[in-house]
Amino acid sequence: MRLTRICNTPRLDFYAADLSLELELPMASTSISAGFPSPAEDHLELKLDLNKALVRHPNATFYGRVKGTSMIDAGIEEGDILVIDKSLEPKDGDIAVCFVDGEFTVKRISNGDDGLYLMPANEEFKPIRISEESDFLVWGIVTYVIHKAR
Repeated sequence: MRLTRICNTPRLDFYAADLSLELELPMASTSISAGFPSPAEDHLELKLDLNKALVRHPNATFYGRVKGTSMIDAGIEEGDILVIDKSLEPKDGDIAVCFVDGEFTVKRISNGDDGLYLMPANEEFKPIRISEESDFLVWGIVTYVIHKAR
């Protein structure tokens, strides 16, 4: 998958993907145990196209590379790639890329009794309360997070 950088911001870099080519990779035909080992199988029968698996709405999907650590407790780390779908309606609890007062940020949406909040997943950061004076837009909903295994 070829990525084209479309925007560079202090907290996220945005990319569009070229989804015109299929990229089918071999996939194990059985599940992989994360508990006790199961008998090994040498069969790679299925094919998986990551474009088709990760992108539901190609014309509304973008990628973003994370800068910062405000969402680390949600499994989103510096350098991770976010799959962002702009066609989805935001709802309480979604992780979203938002535009707030001139900056992009990724946070969890929280509809509280006293208003809308963007919640970090790192206790070193404070929630962002969205007021009527805020220049605010939910730019897209994070559907997948891609990060390198350690």
